Parts: sequence; structure tokens; C-alpha cells
Amino acid sequence: MHGIAASQPFVIAVFLTWSGLLKLFSRRMRAQAGRTALARLLGAARAIPAFRLVGLAELAVAAALLLPLAGPRALVVPAAVAGALLSAGFLAYLTYARVAAPTSSCGCLGAHSRPIGVRGFTRAGLLLAASLLAIGAGPYPPLPALVLVEIAVLLALSEELDRHWLTPLRRLLVRLRRPLAMAAPQDVPLGTSLHLLYRSPAYCSASAQLTSDIRDTWDEDGVRFVVYGAREHTAVFAIPLAGNDPGAVKVALVT
Repeated sequence: MHGIAASQPFVIAVFLTWSGLLKLFSRRMRAQAGRTALARLLGAARAIPAFRLVGLAELAVAAALLLPLAGPRALVVPAAVAGALLSAGFLAYLTYARVAAPTSSCGCLGAHSRPIGVRGFTRAGLLLAASLLAIGAGPYPPLPALVLVEIAVLLALSEELDRHWLTPLRRLLVRLRRPLAMAAPQDVPLGTSLHLLYRSPAYCSASAQLTSDIRDTWDEDGVRFVVYGAREHTAVFAIPLAGNDPGAVKVALVT
């Protein structure tokens, strides 16, 4: 238990340092400050100065948590109390923003357009719990593995960072699992077939002759046929419903 408490100042300090630096130096975050809940609460003109003040407060608390670790241990307690007060302020801000500006993002750790949700409240709650644990930290060594796990959990709860890890992970899973390759023919959307069609050499070779939009489509024996009007012909494309190889698409010009 002592090692758990001793680990919390590191967790809180790392997270607050990252958050504070983003608020102070991220151009993208400042550019979108007017879309956050803070702008709704204080006004768009005050949003950027308010973000900077919050960022300075976060860096100050982070420094207050880390500096005592190299000096008098007694200073850890007031620093942890400051962290707990800041975390409680985050929770209060999220609660008020959820009621007063439910469609706005919080702007806590970066710029994004999603409204405040469960993950934001959970993150703030965990920071508050970590701060309260840090108040009881004594002269004991931290647990590096626990510090890394807690930081990873806090970052995973940060919707602002989803574009860096969650979205690429989802795309990778789609490529690996290929859910449409296992779907029944009638379940493959037409848009998926057209995406494959437009990337195919067959479409590139015949596109200059096409004179209409899609005239007809039907599925037969695992193949989707798409019909276009063409100069003095009708262009019929055969698109496999399974697989994603553009080279497998065929075209026939029918008189």
C-alpha cells in the first residue's frame, strides 16, 4: 500500500505536465479553444487566456509534486492536497459544462469535437483518487510498473488522443478481420463495391467512354454486376463480392 501511495505523485505530475504544456504551446488547441465548454462558460474572448492560466496551474502543481521528492518529504502532502483540489475543480468543471454546454468538448488534453462523456468524468475521478492517495505518501520508493499502467489508463481515457492510437487500431482490425469478406453477398454495401470498382484498372480503361451514372446492378454467383451507359455500348463491370483486389474487377462493353 505504501508503494501505491508513493507512486501517485509521479502519475499526477506526468499527466499534469503533459496537459499543461499542451494548453500553453499547442497551436491546434488554441485555435479550437472557442469550441470548447470553457468558451461557452467564460466567453470566446476569455477562452485562450483561461486555458493558459489552467495550464500554468497544472505545471505548478506538477512541479510541487515532483520537487519534494528530491527534498523534504513533508512537502509532498501540501502538493498532493493542491493536486486533489485541482482534480476536484476538473470534476466540477466537467459537471457544470455537461449541464450548461452539453454539446461542447472539454478541451482538457487537446482539441477534439466530441462532447464530454463518461471517459472524461472517469479520468477526472481517477486523478482525484490518485491525489487523495498521494496525500498519504511516505518515504517509500514508487512502483515503476504501476506508474506506467496508471498513465496508460489515463491516456486511454483521453478522447483527445483517440486519433493517435484508437482510430489506427480500429482500421488495422478491419484490415485484419476483413468483415465484408465473410459477409453474405446481400450484406456487402454497394458503396464498398464501387470503392473497389473506382480503383480498378478495368474502370480506368473504360471510364472515358462512360456516358451515364449507374443504370442497373445485380448479384450473381458471388459477383456484383454494375451497368453503365457508354458510347455506342453498355459497360458491364463484374466486381467480386469477396476480396479487395482491384485487379479482379472485369469489364465488358456490350453493343
